[in-house]
Amino acid sequence: MYSLDILSRTPVYEQIIKQTEDFISKGILNPGDKIPSVRNLSVMLSVNPNTIQKAFSELDTRGLIFSVPGKGCFITENAHEIVNSSKRKKLVELDSQISELMYAGIKKEEIIDLIEKIYKGGKTNDQN
Repeated sequence: MYSLDILSRTPVYEQIIKQTEDFISKGILNPGDKIPSVRNLSVMLSVNPNTIQKAFSELDTRGLIFSVPGKGCFITENAHEIVNSSKRKKLVELDSQISELMYAGIKKEEIIDLIEKIYKGGKTNDQN
């Protein structure tokens, strides 16, 4: 389920946070689902447990997970709404990027075609 890009400049704990958010957003992780323990994820990814704990602490701070002593960590009831709310904020960034593309001479039709391709499940050049 989780994987790391060891060549990425993004810190490992941030990769774990982003993947967890993506899993929640895509419905792979749902409210009440148990996530791997710090120890299991540490072994699975060959990462120091403190790094995993740092990611889990941040996920807890964001309200995406909660821990039950002796049982593990679980996805919160409103995690999907929290993730989607933060994703909606990216529309402001998108507005700015589209403006830059427009001034760079990129046609509106190219942008719309790309958006339609993404919504149909097609891969773009930036995706693996």
